[in-house]
Amino acid sequence: MTTLVQHALLGDIGGTNARFALALVGPVATLLTDSIKTYAVADFPSLAAAARHYMDGTSVEATFGVFAVAGRVDGDEARMTNHAWVISARRVRDALGLDALYLVNDFVAQAASIRLLQAADIVALGAPPWRPLATPATYAILGPGTGLGMGGLMVRGGRHYPLATEGGHASFAPGTPEEIEILGRLSADYGRVSNERLVSGGGLVNIHRALSAIAGLDPGPMQPADITARAAGGDHRCMRTVDIFCAVFGAVAGDLVLTLGAWDGVFLSGGMVPRMLPALQHSGFRQRFEGKGRYAPAMASVATLAVVHPQPGLLGAAALASDRAFLEER
Repeated sequence: MTTLVQHALLGDIGGTNARFALALVGPVATLLTDSIKTYAVADFPSLAAAARHYMDGTSVEATFGVFAVAGRVDGDEARMTNHAWVISARRVRDALGLDALYLVNDFVAQAASIRLLQAADIVALGAPPWRPLATPATYAILGPGTGLGMGGLMVRGGRHYPLATEGGHASFAPGTPEEIEILGRLSADYGRVSNERLVSGGGLVNIHRALSAIAGLDPGPMQPADITARAAGGDHRCMRTVDIFCAVFGAVAGDLVLTLGAWDGVFLSGGMVPRMLPALQHSGFRQRFEGKGRYAPAMASVATLAVVHPQPGLLGAAALASDRAFLEER
């Protein structure tokens, strides 16, 4: 019996960049790494236009597509949280001439990638170390980029069930007097303050601006890269900004473990994690992760695992492409 092998078009669509690739799909899916291309979303009027541009540059005919989108997927449509695109799976499918197009939340794809990660793709922050996936098991996954994505992965009976959440938009809970002051400054700007307002690229800027305001200073326009570069150069306020970012990230990660019951581990993914790995390793991340009162002993046994694979979103989209039954059940 001959197994049908198809090409799938993959997309990992964030608020800043759109990444596309192809996967070879048979009983399993193989991400074709030499097919990966990245475009700025600001350069295209729509997702269909960006994907069409990608497809025009390849000679491979894709049969169907899996696009991971940074926003809530509601049936056939997705509205991006940090960009103006409103995406219809049907319209994009028709524009690209595909048989089917599946939209998933970007952290559903991140969660789906976990089963394909190798030891070299993981760096443990503190103890305990990384262990291969168990069953039954429940894992959490979160990470900052343009926004703050969150999801989960349930492993039951050998099957993997990614969970979509919008936990990055849960309310920020300060854990120190300094963070209470920062919350007050950000509340004046935004009203309600979510975790994403601190744990994201823009969150670095928000924390730095709040610290500057508390000190009675105006830092002027800043970008996240400016803050991390100045922190590396010894700027004390930027160093404090990075310290607070890492500590709050740890606290939020611990809250997600408690919320999901993800006692088998939490994966830290997203565009900022590999770049900030040295800072995370030498910060209060783990202390705040474990610092959950009566649950501190239980939290000490939960692994925090930084994902350093260069394209976990596309890897997860490839994993989902091999499981069309899961996509069609959604």
